[in-house]
Amino acid sequence: MSDAEFDVLDQLYFVSKLDQIQEEIDIQTDELILVLSQLHQKGWIKILETVDDEVSRDKLDLNNHAGQYFFLATKEGLLAHNS
Repeated sequence: MSDAEFDVLDQLYFVSKLDQIQEEIDIQTDELILVLSQLHQKGWIKILETVDDEVSRDKLDLNNHAGQYFFLATKEGLLAHNS
């Protein structure tokens, strides 16, 4: 796990939006979107349309809509973060 992945996961114990994550860690938007994509591919985060509803993979568009989504670490992501 990279330092950036660790820092982002650290912010996702609770549902967060892109701007909230950026307020807490010093990371450029493009890099943050890349890290979120990598974490999602590993199954370590969920990307949500609303606080309760996950975005389907066929509708997911981080490059254009990352600011509209919510992010939350999965159980697997929390385990990876804590090991």
